[in-house]
Amino acid sequence: MEVRRVKKPLHIISFIVENKPGVLFRVAWLIRRRNFNIESISVGPTENANISRMTITLYGDEPTVEQVVKQLRKLVDIIKVSRLDPDNTVIREMALVKVHVPDPAARADLDYYVRAFRGRIVDLSPDAAIVEVTGTPQKIDAFIELMRSFGIKELARTGATALPRSPKE
Repeated sequence: MEVRRVKKPLHIISFIVENKPGVLFRVAWLIRRRNFNIESISVGPTENANISRMTITLYGDEPTVEQVVKQLRKLVDIIKVSRLDPDNTVIREMALVKVHVPDPAARADLDYYVRAFRGRIVDLSPDAAIVEVTGTPQKIDAFIELMRSFGIKELARTGATALPRSPKE
């Protein structure tokens, strides 16, 4: 008997939080308590040094995600919680990919692919290169899949960072 998993929709939740210790832990703990797996998380300071922006992506059903958002709004250190519409949001990730490039032909091929994805080679050694690429999560996935043919030695991804688009007037 084959078990098929139903893929639940991806939700993007953006938070404005106070920039102080323990906030990330409290947010992650609350989400874990609702039995969600955080797909990606990204946190960093904003234009105000006392405030950080946190972006979390997760898969889940609508009623449960809505309940999580309501509970998050009650946390003391959270200033604002927003659910972002993927169709009206700019979403970016960054990845560093270390690949095996043992000879000049492999390096030439790598350079071609990196340029096609508008990436950059940021480090080069005799048998490896580290590539930086930025874009949508789908673009990062496609680039990583392409790099598998070189042999991925190491990989690091930032997770999604997102901002809603400005309204068109």
